Amino acid sequence: MNYTYILRCGDGSLYTGWTNDLEKRLRTHQEGRGGKYTRSRLPVELAYYEEFGTKEEAMRREWEIKQLTRAEKEKLIEAP
Repeated sequence: MNYTYILRCGDGSLYTGWTNDLEKRLRTHQEGRGGKYTRSRLPVELAYYEEFGTKEEAMRREWEIKQLTRAEKEKLIEAP
């Protein structure tokens, strides 16, 4: 399974990424090893994710989410 996810960072910003192991990736972000952006904005928490069958689908969705405004991302996170 592949995932597109949104993290809420300690400074209130949102980070979007994709992975094929969501638990492991979240753990690496929380340990400060996930990426330069999140490393300086700890702590992070998982705010949203979607599952996909292929890496390509997850990467495409990551790109789509990154094109959204912050308000649109918040709406996506809050949707049931």
